[in-house]
Amino acid sequence: MTSVAPNEEIYLAGGCLWGVQAFLATLPGVTSTEAGRANGATRSLDGEYDGYAECVRTRFDPAVVSVEQLIAYLFEIIDPYSQNRQGPDVGEKYRTGVYSDDPEHLVRARQFIGARDDADRIAVEVLPLTNYVRSADEHQDRLARFPDSACHLPQELLTKYRA
Repeated sequence: MTSVAPNEEIYLAGGCLWGVQAFLATLPGVTSTEAGRANGATRSLDGEYDGYAECVRTRFDPAVVSVEQLIAYLFEIIDPYSQNRQGPDVGEKYRTGVYSDDPEHLVRARQFIGARDDADRIAVEVLPLTNYVRSADEHQDRLARFPDSACHLPQELLTKYRA
């Protein structure tokens, strides 16, 4: 009997979550995505964002794609030097980040960023996941359901890795 490696989870923030989710869902080794909010002050979707970053809960098969590869993919769709802004979206909820319950994911993310020549300019948070709230159904797979929705990512990035 062959054992199957369990999926792992990492939470990736790259500005407006609609495009980030659409992009991540096309990547090899990504088994599922879910739009949500990370590291905010409450457990409710009611009211303001309360410190949350828009993010995508990303389940992946580590035998196919590594944490480092996922972060490299994220860097393809973000401006890693921009703080609290991606494209036309401005505000704390649009900050970039890598969040995880797994300390090893965070070590690997920090090593990946630290190895870059521009590491001192990178504004991407790498933090333990302290709180996560799933976004409402209307935000799940938004660009798949409504392709003409506004998105800061160009269409060619959203289809770059689609099989």
